[in-house]
Parts: sequence; C-alpha cells; structure tokens
Amino acid sequence: MSLGGPALSAVPRFRAFIGLGGNLGEVRGRLVAAVASLGHLPGTSVEAASGLYRTRPVDASGPDFLNAVVALQTALGPHELLGALLGIECEHDRQRPHVNAPRTLDLDLLALGDARLDTPTLTLPHPRQQGRAFVMVPLSELLKHLPDQPGSPRPSVPDALTLARLSQEQGIERLPGDFLFD
Repeated sequence: MSLGGPALSAVPRFRAFIGLGGNLGEVRGRLVAAVASLGHLPGTSVEAASGLYRTRPVDASGPDFLNAVVALQTALGPHELLGALLGIECEHDRQRPHVNAPRTLDLDLLALGDARLDTPTLTLPHPRQQGRAFVMVPLSELLKHLPDQPGSPRPSVPDALTLARLSQEQGIERLPGDFLFD
C-alpha cells in the first residue's frame, strides 16, 4: 500500500531492502505486523518478501531467531527510512540493554537504491551483511523474484557454494510456507 496521494505520486521511488528478525516473544506475529507497518509508511509500498528462516544467534545470545528480508519501493530518504524502522521497532517493545541483546524485533536497512553512506548513524550498504546467512540466504531467495530497477542496483550476494557453507556454519533453516501469507 502506498500512501501520500498526489503530492508524493511524482516523487521518485527507490528499492530498499530491509532485514527483519527477532528472538523474543511472538516473533512471527511481530514480523508480519512490521511488514504491514512498512507498507503504511509515506510514499512506500512492500514489493516482495522472502520466506521465513530460523537461525541460530550470530554474535548474540538467547533463543533462535526468525529472519526474513523484504523489498520496498519508497520515496523516503535513507535517514527518514531508518527513523521509521527504529519507530516500528519501538512500537514492538524493542529494548537495547547491551550490544547484540535478544530482541523482540530488529529491522535493518540493508540497501536503498544506489545510496552509499558512512555516517555515525547509518552505513549503506549495511556493513556486516555479506557474512551473515540470516541476511544473505533470504536476500538471495528474494532477488530471484525481483525484476531489475534503474537506480536501484541489486545487492551482491555470495555464490551458491558460499551460501551453502554459511548456512551450514550458522545453522539457518527455511521454514515451510510463505512468510506473508502463512
């Protein structure tokens, strides 16, 4: 769903990739609700979502995570979108007691169009995504279903052999069904 009416209809939109995860509470329901919230952001629509994956914690503690990646079409700038993601996390009781603490919801801006940023609050593309199966495996799945878009290059993903190695090392498993509709 895209909001904004005529004033935003002429604003260019870029593809953004968002990593979703959590390992506390009713995570699946929170992920579905977060995707719905993303679709209600001004000038934004959800284009597609990966399947849902269960992953052992990486550099974190607590129970296994549920993870997915979604593609958005958005007119929001990088810092505006990041602020919106943090707001959605807060709506779902995200706490940050220490680095890599277990969490109810985690939304990471992985890429936005061809933006390259390195600021104190945001680095794009996300600096730690390449070695993380919980990002790369769902992202690879999602990219297979998305057409190319000018101004929004596809994020690079490792080859199939590297993805298989990361999956085995980091303990990632695709759950049955379709993330948004199951």
